[in-house]
Amino acid sequence: MMKSLIIDWKDLYFGVEIEFVGGNPEVVELLPGWTMALDERQIDDTGEESGSELQTPPILWEDREQINEMLLRLIATGARVNWNCGLHVHVSIDPWGEVAIPDFIDAAIQYQESVKNLFHTSEDRLVYCPPVTWEMRDQYLSAPGDAALRHKGRPQSHRCGINIAAWFDNRTVEIRYANGTLKYDEVITTVEFCLRFVAAIGARRKLSCTPKHMANDLGVPHTGYPPPIPAPLWYRERIWLENMFVPVLTPLVASIVPDSEILHILPRPDGLLVAIENTDGKISKYLFHLSSSGWKMKGKLPDS
Repeated sequence: MMKSLIIDWKDLYFGVEIEFVGGNPEVVELLPGWTMALDERQIDDTGEESGSELQTPPILWEDREQINEMLLRLIATGARVNWNCGLHVHVSIDPWGEVAIPDFIDAAIQYQESVKNLFHTSEDRLVYCPPVTWEMRDQYLSAPGDAALRHKGRPQSHRCGINIAAWFDNRTVEIRYANGTLKYDEVITTVEFCLRFVAAIGARRKLSCTPKHMANDLGVPHTGYPPPIPAPLWYRERIWLENMFVPVLTPLVASIVPDSEILHILPRPDGLLVAIENTDGKISKYLFHLSSSGWKMKGKLPDS
């Protein structure tokens, strides 16, 4: 069992992942340690892959002005956010160590709904932040490791809204519920909540499950977080169709790539493009078409 350890929230290292569309990410001059994940493309208003993900290095609260500087540089290229963008905050749980993971699992189960409601997470983004479950807790206690903490099946994200599996990647917990924003005040309000929340769980404090009362307990604002942005109807219709096709195509996909999952499905003039993710996280794309005898694979598409 974890021993409570009181850590000043300002002494916790954190990192922020800022998703956006548009702009010209390739030309943004980065501060030392910052990265631009050019393979992290969001869907823009036309349905095209766009933008990128701007990532901080591990920094402290006193370094937060770096975020403002990088946001200004990014916005200057024409970057913006839409319904498909999120704001992810990683907070170090290194001071408590791996022994603390069961406590953070319990806290996620107890408080994740409250965090989601305080952040007003867009309904269209919930697919990217599924909940931590009691089943995950039981699996972790019987076989500790990141596999127990990764979501499987639809929705397609393996990373929960409170992603404790991040410990095994970079010794953090990742909070993914915030909507996308390029406004410094909204980013920093979200960061402060995440730092105070993690520090409170590490100290084994009991928090209210009512969002406003939780904010009071943590000493953070009730408002000021990135607002939800509704998705256009064409995108929602695409997701509805995709969700209908997934159970139909899953048996065929499993015969091609065992133990895999369908990441997304897109219509093409010559069939359906199905992106498949294997257990190692590698993504392959296949083209399927509907014949008189059922769905058939036309071939594998070259890696992009």
